[in-house]
Amino acid sequence: MTPVPVDLPAAVAAALAATERALADGLTRLQIELLIPEIALESQELARQFTPLFASAGPNLRVLFPDSGAAALARRDWGETVFQVGDLGSRNTPVDAKIAPEDEAYLVVGASAVEVNAVERLCELAERRPVVLLIPQLEDVSIVGIGYAARQLRERFLSSLTSSYYFRPLDGAAVVRDYPSLWRVYQQDEDGAYQLLTEQGEKPLGEALERLLLGDKETGAGADNRPRKAGLFAQVGQFLKALSS
Repeated sequence: MTPVPVDLPAAVAAALAATERALADGLTRLQIELLIPEIALESQELARQFTPLFASAGPNLRVLFPDSGAAALARRDWGETVFQVGDLGSRNTPVDAKIAPEDEAYLVVGASAVEVNAVERLCELAERRPVVLLIPQLEDVSIVGIGYAARQLRERFLSSLTSSYYFRPLDGAAVVRDYPSLWRVYQQDEDGAYQLLTEQGEKPLGEALERLLLGDKETGAGADNRPRKAGLFAQVGQFLKALSS
């Protein structure tokens, strides 16, 4: 169990270690979730830091971006690479045509709800080969909706994914999960240090997370009696600057 990361290098190191553990345990449908504002803008640089997860795959690792433009930009900036760089395809060229039988693993970078069907298809085609989703955003309600179709998507595909690493900084709090640990919710004390509030088996979201952080007003527990502190990485610019260091 790793503590709340203090900066981006610490978050990346924790995510790499947790994902390595998950892969070693035979899990093949993983997602690395760093819920930090604007980090998607730096997804290309971030992705390069995660390719060592599959160093043994060599040229049989395929790094896939949402579209051909993002893939071309990565190829330009990265230059020659041992691994393959491609995209998730389009309506005219589906993902089926973007992968090869000799592929051993897939790192999918920054896939959104727009690409969720292509990602699901990739996972089907990959069979037992690992697919790791880096900073995915597959559950955008404005795209997938909140009705029956969205519920089917969650039950059919999204529920099959395991978060090998999850980090969500909040105002005076943070949610962290690093495989195989439980989901942990932290709050800052008056000195700004993060204290463990609770551990649980399910991802804390929405009203359930709010209740945890607000605490029980009748008993006085929880955040009502805790001083509010600036959230971790409140200065987003400083955080993103570490990507290129």
